[in-house]
Amino acid sequence: MPSELSDLVSDTTPGRGALRPARSWLHSDAPSLSLNGSWRFRLSPTASAAEDFAAEDFDDRGWDDMAVPSHWVLEGDGAYGRPIYTNVQFPFPIDPPYVPGENPTGDYRRRFELPAGWTDAERVVLRFDGVESLFRVWVNGVEAGSASGSRLAHEFDVTPMVRPGGNVVAVRAHQWSAASYVEDQDQWWLPGIFRDVTLLARPVAGIEDLWLRTGFDSGRGHIDPEVVADAAAFPLTLRIPELGIEQVWATAADVAPLDVAEVAPWSAERPRLYEATVSNAAETITQRVGFRTVEIRGDQFLVNGRRVVFHGVNRHETHPERGRVFDEEHAREDLALMKRFNVNAIRTSHYPPHPRLLDLADELGFWVVLECDLETHGFHKVDWAGNPSDDPAWREAYLDRVRRTVERDKNHPSIVIWSLGNEAGTGSNLAAMSSWVHARDAGRPVHYEGDHAGEYTDVYSRMYASVPETEAIGTDDSRVPLLNCTPAQGARQRTKPFLLCEYAHAMGNGPGAFDQYEALVREHPRLHGGFVWEWRDHGILAKAPDGTLYYAYGGDFGEVVHDGNFVMDGMVLSDDTPTPSLHEFKAVVQPVTFSFEGDKVAVTNLRHSADTSDLRFRWRVEHDGTLVESGELETPVVAAGASEWVPLPPVAVAPDAETWLTVEAVLAAGTAWAPEGHVVATAQLDRSVHRPVPAVRIRPDWQADTGRLTLGVAEFADGSLVRLAGRAVSGPRLELFRAPTDNDEGASDEVDDGDAAVPGVSNADLWRRDGLHRLTSRRVGVERAGDALRTLDKVSAADSALFVMVESVWTLDGGELELRVEIEPSSGWRTVWPRVGIRLSLPDGTAPVDGAEWFGLGPLESYPDSLRAVYTGRFSSSVRDLAVDYARPQETGHRSELRELSLTSGGTEVLRVVALPDTRGRRPGFVLSRHTPQEIAGAGHPYELPASGTTHLHIDAAQHGLGSRACGPDVRPDFALRPESRTLRLRISAPR
Repeated sequence: MPSELSDLVSDTTPGRGALRPARSWLHSDAPSLSLNGSWRFRLSPTASAAEDFAAEDFDDRGWDDMAVPSHWVLEGDGAYGRPIYTNVQFPFPIDPPYVPGENPTGDYRRRFELPAGWTDAERVVLRFDGVESLFRVWVNGVEAGSASGSRLAHEFDVTPMVRPGGNVVAVRAHQWSAASYVEDQDQWWLPGIFRDVTLLARPVAGIEDLWLRTGFDSGRGHIDPEVVADAAAFPLTLRIPELGIEQVWATAADVAPLDVAEVAPWSAERPRLYEATVSNAAETITQRVGFRTVEIRGDQFLVNGRRVVFHGVNRHETHPERGRVFDEEHAREDLALMKRFNVNAIRTSHYPPHPRLLDLADELGFWVVLECDLETHGFHKVDWAGNPSDDPAWREAYLDRVRRTVERDKNHPSIVIWSLGNEAGTGSNLAAMSSWVHARDAGRPVHYEGDHAGEYTDVYSRMYASVPETEAIGTDDSRVPLLNCTPAQGARQRTKPFLLCEYAHAMGNGPGAFDQYEALVREHPRLHGGFVWEWRDHGILAKAPDGTLYYAYGGDFGEVVHDGNFVMDGMVLSDDTPTPSLHEFKAVVQPVTFSFEGDKVAVTNLRHSADTSDLRFRWRVEHDGTLVESGELETPVVAAGASEWVPLPPVAVAPDAETWLTVEAVLAAGTAWAPEGHVVATAQLDRSVHRPVPAVRIRPDWQADTGRLTLGVAEFADGSLVRLAGRAVSGPRLELFRAPTDNDEGASDEVDDGDAAVPGVSNADLWRRDGLHRLTSRRVGVERAGDALRTLDKVSAADSALFVMVESVWTLDGGELELRVEIEPSSGWRTVWPRVGIRLSLPDGTAPVDGAEWFGLGPLESYPDSLRAVYTGRFSSSVRDLAVDYARPQETGHRSELRELSLTSGGTEVLRVVALPDTRGRRPGFVLSRHTPQEIAGAGHPYELPASGTTHLHIDAAQHGLGSRACGPDVRPDFALRPESRTLRLRISAPR
């Protein structure tokens, strides 16, 4: 490799020739020309390919066509390389600042016509909004410069290079460079020109940059303008027609702050924007202005004087086919989906998004933590040795990144915090970034989670703190040390607002305990909520060998090193489907809550500043899940932070059915993100008359018995069930195993469950160690007593002395068949169980079981620590829709607190089950699936599940919680399933 090229790709400075200082992404009426579209493209395996392609007369007819913006590894069906997924690992040797000679390099060429009249421009600027990772650019064979900082904007002055008529722009993009060491974010490595390329004609006397800082206090607004323009650009005029403002600045010295009477503030709940223009004869800049003041007062983070609670998500830019290429329609719907699920905040993990996304955030309303394009996580493997964050050679690169971040996006009212980056250790370069931001923008605080000691940041931030630790942070108890802090540093951190920049790792089925975190936020004002990791899965649409489409994750593209399916950790699946965890999040953080007392309900408004005038309230009453009456709940307007008691309607209580009252807050009118009637918040009240559970009939006259037996709809052979309601069946068999969730497979040290969990060892490994996935049964006895059958089985696993005794009693009483199962574990079990219940397998025959109707909790799946999004009612679903298509197959589909269940085939009922509570009032749940837990656990992707000719019904006395241990705390003790005796009582009948 030539030394000049080697120096370029290993250069720690941010590039050569890009214009500085960086400037805002402005909406200008000055001429521009998009260079998006089809470019000629050539991929070379190393960075040392000849540079003759940059010459304007180079013959590129033998090259391919490549869309810009795009990632070359997502184009051409693998012809241009493959994506690589890593979370922490570097996909190249850790040898900073050097990268391998095997460095895929993409050469791009595009011809364009310079529009007529552009020769009158003062300057012609070529702008790149995003290129991964290092690129060089030539115009008509003359090099304009180079730049790194993949998710940052770079502009080049190409005035002396362009000419009237035809021109050629050439770009060389290297996949790897020194910049790759500071862009080790948890995402796919996707090289190429993936954001817009634009040619700008900067007019004589144009406006180079504009910043309309705003403030709000007690109904009054404040504007503190900053204009970058030559003296020839003046006079300039600021206009905000809606506010009657027309301010002329004759010279730069006239640009001064101004107060505005009677403005509406901007907030994430009511994102009021005013259109402003700054103009002269040469150019008009159009800017949407939102009035708001951000401040930290003591340990409180305030906007417009009121405490903010972040109900946020970490958002990567990702799409299963386009990668990080921006699509405005998809992005708008993405943000609208967030609003519909009560998400009010976004952390832009871990880089600035496409600038249009922030326009949408301003418009739709989000609190935004805008993060710099910085992460060096791979240095964790070498104990942070050589970490650029504390190396002076990287100082300018760090400062350039944060300058470009702040300058590009400084006009957005939605941005309330600047973040220096993520998981980059700590060091003097980060401190220097913070110092620059504080000097440049005193109106927003600085965040960086890695500053555990609080030396250079304004908010205390942590990721994946457990519930007990978060509670300790919220108090002033100095006896509880803070992570990586001396007592003095801990005391300092407790004087600041606290936020969880990442928590509740939403990987696969989970997480649990949203409600416990939210309860702490409501109890301790220092705690300001947080950002779930993360918003959506990063699956890449791929094709299996048999042609089946699926969503690929790490390792599916033959990567040398990768981090598996850790990239599939969102509350939205890759195909835009909200997961049950997103519904759970919505229910937990709902901005209106209801508290019942007697014949009234307290309506509490937890919003930041908006009252409830945009909502209406309604109620309904159901008997055993059947609607009997409904109406509007007359509710006064409730101010933010206030509560109002409202009388409840008279409720007709059924003597022989469960009676449930449901109240809801819904949108009174449609918005930009949801239609009229969209449910914002809901609650249920049980008004049922207590009904005793029928007593168990004790039979003293058991006698050994074998042979065939019929009890109502059940047929037995030698004590084993063979048919139910005329259908072939096998079971019931004890099932203690579930296909491990990603959280079950997590092996973090975050355990607080005594000896039931082991730090550094996953629960799933412990279950496999104990053989829960390969249990065998030995029939101990079969007995009969009149119209009853009793079996006793000892269930255990090979190479284990642990066992479970299972007594099953079938009784026919008054023509009704009841099954009672007593489950009794031996002593010596040392871990939690994933589940405890029974499994019945129903072969398809002529009419496969393909659906279910049930009375219980629904309609979504639910688990002990994730129950807030479900409610008691009557529901129906196909077997297929009972499950969630997690990218890696795992436990899914459990419905809790079952009362009644009907199995259906083609819409016709084929079997009915009534579940009775146990002596402690606990109700079972059910799972209906086309695969056994063992089959599900054996598949890495949905398409790898075997063909099935059987439907499997699980009735679970209990399930273990979900937790967040894929990257965070384990299941809380209250929701952990310890081995213990359990009872199931079911009444089974044929169709009615």
